Amino acid sequence: MIKVSHISKLYGDQRALDDVSFEIKSGEVVGLLGPNGAGKSTLMKIITCFIPPTAGDVSVCGDDIYTAPYKVRQHIGYLPEHNPLYLDMYVREFLKFTAGVYHLDNVRDRVGQMIERVGLTPEANKKIGALSKGFRQRVGLAAAMLHDPAILILDEPTTGLDPNQLEEIRSLIKDAGKDKIVLLSTHIMQEVEAMCSRAIIISHGRIVSDDNISAFSAGELTQRFHNLTK
Repeated sequence: MIKVSHISKLYGDQRALDDVSFEIKSGEVVGLLGPNGAGKSTLMKIITCFIPPTAGDVSVCGDDIYTAPYKVRQHIGYLPEHNPLYLDMYVREFLKFTAGVYHLDNVRDRVGQMIERVGLTPEANKKIGALSKGFRQRVGLAAAMLHDPAILILDEPTTGLDPNQLEEIRSLIKDAGKDKIVLLSTHIMQEVEAMCSRAIIISHGRIVSDDNISAFSAGELTQRFHNLTK
């Protein structure tokens, strides 16, 4: 479970997050929805222990971001908005390197399983720099899931993809959500409707709506988003 309690984040006089609280339980695929600059990426960086909050607390699978940050990171697979890949490395080489960082056993077998799961088999022996953006996103997802984390946190995972790539990445994320908590951020309403069971809308650093997708009629979620984020 992810438990976010009264999180605030200040950058000088700018309040990026303002008293944000929510919980996410196992089996949920949650969309963190909001316009650019709403505070989505800041919140994800706090949950993943990349930056500290100014106030408040976060626990992940019972471990606290202050007292057990390394354990928190072990629970999480994180794909940042700007996918951090070594472009001069080959796909299989990069994933083996990542497996080494996690001190995984049976590295060869695990890397092979992830390459097959995310549909990278035809590209496995290519340099990452030679791949399309869609395949680079698959490499990032494979790296995030390599250590079989309980939680996936994905920051704008479909930005810049063409329609075919978009559908493929959506399918991968929905499949991962069958046995993991998935928290993904986006400013695109259709992404939430296509992949998520729940939507948290954030605007100006505050949560303005938190509901199950099934509670909305067709078009209602889109209208609420536009009304709340004006």
